[in-house]
Amino acid sequence: MTDRPSVWILTDGKAGDELPLTGIAEALGVTPELRHVHTRKAFALLMPWGSIDWRERPSQPGSPLAPPFPDICLATGRRAVAYLRHLKHLSPGTCTVLFKDPRTRRHGADLVIVQAHDRLRGPGVMVVTTAPNRLSAQRLDAIRAEPPADLAALPPPRLAVLIGGDSRHHHFSAGDIDRLMAGLGERVATGASLMITASRRTPPALAAALATLAEEKARVVFWNGEGANPFLAYMALADELIVTADSTNMIGEAATTGRPIQIFHPSGGHPKIERFIALLSQEASIGRFPDAPAAGNYPPINATAEIAAAVLAAWRGIRKD
Repeated sequence: MTDRPSVWILTDGKAGDELPLTGIAEALGVTPELRHVHTRKAFALLMPWGSIDWRERPSQPGSPLAPPFPDICLATGRRAVAYLRHLKHLSPGTCTVLFKDPRTRRHGADLVIVQAHDRLRGPGVMVVTTAPNRLSAQRLDAIRAEPPADLAALPPPRLAVLIGGDSRHHHFSAGDIDRLMAGLGERVATGASLMITASRRTPPALAAALATLAEEKARVVFWNGEGANPFLAYMALADELIVTADSTNMIGEAATTGRPIQIFHPSGGHPKIERFIALLSQEASIGRFPDAPAAGNYPPINATAEIAAAVLAAWRGIRKD
């Protein structure tokens, strides 16, 4: 029995779903095969309870379930649940793993992984504080040993600024943007260097303000999406992090550094996100930007290796049966 299983990652293609599962595959030491579902609206409306889109059944060209079937399938997202259930029916020997609460008992997963702020508990359920990610200690340490020259030249303290954007539960109003920019400007004025990255969801007005800040201040760099993504280097070299509250994934990634995290809360919010922050605050130094900063390092928080070990154990258990 090999320790290098074949692995599928089954999602609807959203990067926020795919990248965490890629981190698990990397921790398993394998290169995963990415499988994307493209469910038509009529079928999507019934998911996760309904069937797969019949146009994507395994016998069809380009089906996300086309064989040969993998040893392990990692899946996440409402649309992927039906496909994982169908895969388990077709290939009982495949170890099926689902990340996030499926909201149905008919999910077909051998192992369900949820974060502590979700309510699901029970047999076959693994509970972790943060989502899996690709920020292993080895990758961060390698960059610290040989950092990019332009970032290493920034005088400390270096702050990684991770900006999300409008979402289902949060909205960046004009006042929010002004408050965020004022807080960043104050940190620069007191001697900090900023390493800023934005997302596809970042409002244009905010992205423009961040770009202007980088143009006007010598100790500020802003990645505009061109060239190699410096995100990993930002994380490795940060003495502190500022993260927007719209993304629990980004907040969890920040916790892998063991550095203080300052969370900026735009308009809106959701009780589940607040529960996540409250639970993470029991392990990490978390403040509220710009009004109530936190200080002090802590042991890096990253459940990815633990999750990978649980997946491997589940797969080995199925192989023995």
